[in-house]
Amino acid sequence: MSPITIKDIMSKAITIAKAASIAEALDKMLDQGADPLIVTHNGSTVGTISRKSIANILGSKKNSNISPNAIHVASTVEDDFTSAYPDQGLDVAIPLLQHYKLVVVLDRDHRLVGQVTAVDLLKVLQPDCTVEEVTETVCTIQADERVVHLRRRMLDDNITKFIVKDNSTIIGIVTETDVATAMRSFREVVEDKYQDHRIRNLLVRDIMSSPVLTVEKSDGVKKIVDLMLKKSISSVPVTDNGEIIGIVTRESLVKTL
Repeated sequence: MSPITIKDIMSKAITIAKAASIAEALDKMLDQGADPLIVTHNGSTVGTISRKSIANILGSKKNSNISPNAIHVASTVEDDFTSAYPDQGLDVAIPLLQHYKLVVVLDRDHRLVGQVTAVDLLKVLQPDCTVEEVTETVCTIQADERVVHLRRRMLDDNITKFIVKDNSTIIGIVTETDVATAMRSFREVVEDKYQDHRIRNLLVRDIMSSPVLTVEKSDGVKKIVDLMLKKSISSVPVTDNGEIIGIVTRESLVKTL
């Protein structure tokens, strides 16, 4: 059997123009389940834009009086991206995906021909290890905590997701995606002069995703990966006899390959 190459697993590139608005970018991410998007300009790849970067720019007070439709992708494009060629093997793709969410695939003339993500890789290659080896520490936050404090923790500690609890009961999960979509909706329905006051009263329970899927430690890695692929989710909390012990993410799975 011939070795698997990047061409065998890559998917269609999901792009957004540098001149597009971040509202358009977020809509495309949500519609196609993508994160990040490849940013293009005049036919060339210039970087990527992520849900995290959109959440950060929409949550910034200095941009509070600007509509998401008036903020361009160019203002938050990330030019630190990686690329590979279609004829290269998984031995090239795996280490790249252990450091980046997405690998841009270019032909030998440097034209964009596709992309590879953790999802593409996990469809053909899954970790041969225990659940404990792919389980990461998970952070929790109370449902009645204010969103401004949530954002501060995300920024200060570089945390992208929290399990939401009501006292000791798990009731949801909140991620940078929830922050980005909430901030966009907030900007569109609340007048500028009321935004500062209203946003300070916004609670985690107002923006979290609920209910949250969980898996038991005894379920095994294959079952967890299959669930994540089937449900198109990027992470799933792990419990042991009902008590949360951590979280499995696409990134933690790829790191063990």
